[in-house]
Amino acid sequence: MSQRAIDTVVFDLGNVLISFNPRWLYRKLLPDEASIDRFFSETGFDAWNARMDAGLSFAEGIAAQSARFPQYRSLFEAFFERWSEAVGDVIPESLELLQTLRKNGIRTYALTNFSSENYPLASQRFPFINDFDGSIVSGQEGVCKPDPAIYALLFERYSITPERAVFIDDKPENVEAARRLGMHGIHFADPQALPSALRALGLPV
Repeated sequence: MSQRAIDTVVFDLGNVLISFNPRWLYRKLLPDEASIDRFFSETGFDAWNARMDAGLSFAEGIAAQSARFPQYRSLFEAFFERWSEAVGDVIPESLELLQTLRKNGIRTYALTNFSSENYPLASQRFPFINDFDGSIVSGQEGVCKPDPAIYALLFERYSITPERAVFIDDKPENVEAARRLGMHGIHFADPQALPSALRALGLPV
């Protein structure tokens, strides 16, 4: 633990506070898991999705991907048109923890890889998203985690001292990037384990 008390907790959204899995959508559109695996692998689905998270519009992304894989156009279109079906429920333990931190005077922020077109839909469905002290949304900024530039933007915009902040994310590479910049980092894998990890850093949860 730093000698300086931690006063800020920064949350990822997807699969930290809100469950998300594109397979939930594609299980309705493809016959089996093998078909989904083949579609994801053949088209580089994760990399394609990351381009929208980095600011590419869905219209541009669908057009470009459909030009390469015309047989899958309807599946690309579905990811935009039926995106909400890839989103599950709030993760209750994480939300409770977030609320406890706020009640105890800890600043809370969101740092999320998220399409600028879908982020408003998420904030309508999950109103707590609007209650952060501030948010950095990759699709609005044109840069994604784990690029150091998006963390630097967070620090500058909200006057965050990295050594006094902890970052929680479900992707190890994003946590490592935060640590390299001086933040405390927690890899989120089990919501039951998060309170003890934060208490170990001296946070009031």
